[in-house]
Amino acid sequence: MIKLRELRENDAPLMLECLHDSEVQKGLKKRMMDLTLEDAVSFINKARTGKPYTTGENLHYAIADDETDQYLGTVSLKNLDMENATAEYAIITRKQAQGSGAAFLATGLILDKAFNEIGIHRVYLSVYSNNIPAIKLYEKSGFKYEGEFRDHFIIDGKHVGWKWYGILKEEYNKKLFSFEQC
Repeated sequence: MIKLRELRENDAPLMLECLHDSEVQKGLKKRMMDLTLEDAVSFINKARTGKPYTTGENLHYAIADDETDQYLGTVSLKNLDMENATAEYAIITRKQAQGSGAAFLATGLILDKAFNEIGIHRVYLSVYSNNIPAIKLYEKSGFKYEGEFRDHFIIDGKHVGWKWYGILKEEYNKKLFSFEQC
């Protein structure tokens, strides 16, 4: 099982390992291959997880193994908009955590925090249309497809769409039983 906790400086090497993974990079819009250990430490030191929650803020949490506390990835609520009660979801996991259910459980935990602690009404995300594993995770987690910017990016010489998904608090509350069963 997993838990969410604050990011720590000693997570930086594993975070960097993840960000430098060529397979992980394929799903990211921003190029991360050039980031240094110092960049990762700086990101961690700027990461916030606590109150007060303010508009424009980004909250970043470590996904950690519940027994060993080892860093497995990062899950985030970005671009908090407290006036409109919205936030953007993002997740990245190390190769070792992929396929283990950790991303699904972390998604449930961050959505619970968004809806039941922070007071968010709608969480949204965007994803490359060819990132099938991520799309399966999002749909399994209860996110609903909302639309696509067709042929929005060129990746490896091919046009790729940019899909948008969202989940509302009441949809999450209906889905809650699925997260609790894992």
